[in-house]
Amino acid sequence: MNPAMISSRTTEPVLLGAEELTCDPEREARFAESAHRILAELVAGGAALGWLEPPSRDEVARLIGHVASAARAGDAALRAACLGDRLVGFGYWLRYARPTHRPHADLEKVAVDAAAHGRGVGRTLVAALIADARRAGIETLTLDARGDNAHALRLYRSLGFTEYGRLPDFVAVGERRYDKVFCMMKLNTN
Repeated sequence: MNPAMISSRTTEPVLLGAEELTCDPEREARFAESAHRILAELVAGGAALGWLEPPSRDEVARLIGHVASAARAGDAALRAACLGDRLVGFGYWLRYARPTHRPHADLEKVAVDAAAHGRGVGRTLVAALIADARRAGIETLTLDARGDNAHALRLYRSLGFTEYGRLPDFVAVGERRYDKVFCMMKLNTN
């Protein structure tokens, strides 16, 4: 399938979880390869995903392996969205490692293929990750975003995240500087 052409027949993304994506080494490798394609294209286009240059295939494979392992231990959730047989987005949260922060998790990456932007993929992924965090007993879900990432910030706010802080000119991309915006959502407050 042509990466720029997403079937108009399939309008709702199908979500997969970590267990489905990493149930065997071959499937995990295919997922990591597709995730790499998405991240590399987005970062090359200037997306705010934490890299200045597109990550290597090995770096993405290690990242996917780490998140999948954490998910198996109950310390993460990994979701992928497919339209037809094509991966069009993925995201994950990780529980904080510090013992005093273990009741909380951080939504670390949400990446959606540029060809699928505007189709609700990001909203579907984040809503599923929020639901996963609730089921896991996460009390507070946090995230940070680059201040110029208006679409992502608007999405997060529309799903119930609130901004709780900002570091002015904290993110350095060459000579350019951007605010780092911190958001949070209270989930379980037993």
